[in-house]
Amino acid sequence: MMKRWAAVAVACAVLALIGVLAFSEPGQSDGGVRLLRQADGSMVLADTAGDAPVLDLYEDFDCPVCKELHGRVDPTIQRLAREGKVKVVFHPVTIFRDEPMRSNSIRAAAAARCVPEAGWLAFRDELYAMQPAPHGTASGFTVEELVAAARKAGAQVDECVTSQSYAKEHLAQTAKVRIEGTPTVLLDGRMLGQEAFDPAALERAITGGDGVSV
Repeated sequence: MMKRWAAVAVACAVLALIGVLAFSEPGQSDGGVRLLRQADGSMVLADTAGDAPVLDLYEDFDCPVCKELHGRVDPTIQRLAREGKVKVVFHPVTIFRDEPMRSNSIRAAAAARCVPEAGWLAFRDELYAMQPAPHGTASGFTVEELVAAARKAGAQVDECVTSQSYAKEHLAQTAKVRIEGTPTVLLDGRMLGQEAFDPAALERAITGGDGVSV
């Protein structure tokens, strides 16, 4: 019996280590980087033992400029987070009031809340890859498409996605956010401008430069 309990303890320790190293890369800070969901639905990618500057990214999954930003700098901000140089907070919001963009956005963001942390970044990639186009006229992010995207990201959350169980909560949290539009990128509370779209300029701002005070 003691041997069995010892084996279980070892197995649990291995699983815990895997969880800490899930986002590990060469050069990463020793504290271990995790992606964690917050109560308001935001997702934090950070070294849990670090004290890095905070990069808040407010994004609407139906926003073409958010897709552009994602394509330009997402690898950079994820790398910096894994190196312990920045704490990234992803804030999915619904900024649009007109249809079909508003409903597109709500369905996507509600589905994103269904996806566990382990698959969330991959699901986010899928959302931007399948963003409805042309913007302003195309309906998309159907629940069927979102279920398929979640499965592709490794998440079996069909019922949660199809029921849109997080839609109301997402809208309630969005209503608390005070931003002019998306994407909005804040570095330690200071709004960034065009440098947010340039990987080198963004890295300089994070690691030693200044943001734009507003």
